[in-house]
Amino acid sequence: QIQVVESGGGLVQAGGSLRLSCAASGRTFSGYNMAWFRQVLGREREFVAAISWSAGSTIYADSVKGRLTISRDSAENTVALQMNNLKPEDTAVYYCAVDRTLGLVRSPRAYKYWGQGTQVTVSS
Repeated sequence: QIQVVESGGGLVQAGGSLRLSCAASGRTFSGYNMAWFRQVLGREREFVAAISWSAGSTIYADSVKGRLTISRDSAENTVALQMNNLKPEDTAVYYCAVDRTLGLVRSPRAYKYWGQGTQVTVSS
């Protein structure tokens, strides 16, 4: 059984930084892809970034390019999302997702395993 747990959310002022962490367990993740999504109450879940566990290749939403960076630590089975120059519109619950997708996928429907989410609030 794959388990996914996020941590690191919080309150930060605009222009500040936060680092989210996602710990995955339950199997080896070679061949899997991991992604971050975010959701504001009343809106659809939005893709943020994804990374290939094996190759380390990445893709990003246009809205976060240059500010957010996804990375993985294979030894620790963790994926991080470094968030710099945060904006109030980045406020959301951030979710980590894991699955054996065909390539790096932006659709939340492609991922079966999800964490419980962590709140990020950016004040203006």
